[in-house]
Amino acid sequence: MLWVTRSHVHVDRVACPWLITRFVDNDAEFLFVPKTQIKKVVKETGAIPFDAPGVELGHKDGRCSFESILLKYDLKEAGLVRLAQIVHAADVSEDIDKDPIARGLEAIASGFSIRYPDDEENLMNQFEVYDALYAWCRLEVAKGK
Repeated sequence: MLWVTRSHVHVDRVACPWLITRFVDNDAEFLFVPKTQIKKVVKETGAIPFDAPGVELGHKDGRCSFESILLKYDLKEAGLVRLAQIVHAADVSEDIDKDPIARGLEAIASGFSIRYPDDEENLMNQFEVYDALYAWCRLEVAKGK
């Protein structure tokens, strides 16, 4: 499937493609466009929009886009739920201090954006971070923390 989001990826717009490719759509292709072009691209291509204003898989009812994808696709695995807490806190500025890992993830996202301004290259490099963080989340959940 084809997916579309805003260009200049950051926390949620990296976490969501990671989640989509790992748990929703292994063959996902992503388009990164200016916010003003999302509706046009959806209309022209049929791409599924995420992390954009007013879309189903965006910030809604206090959720970040990652959490909206978990809800839509009924993903309830405990490690993903823990990861969602971190992503939410790192992505929603007023919640940044609600999780001890959030400031670190936000800093990592900022550093990757500086190193890799190309969105696809940024994703390619950051997916390893999310793979590792998800593994850590699974371990923490297994320990009962």
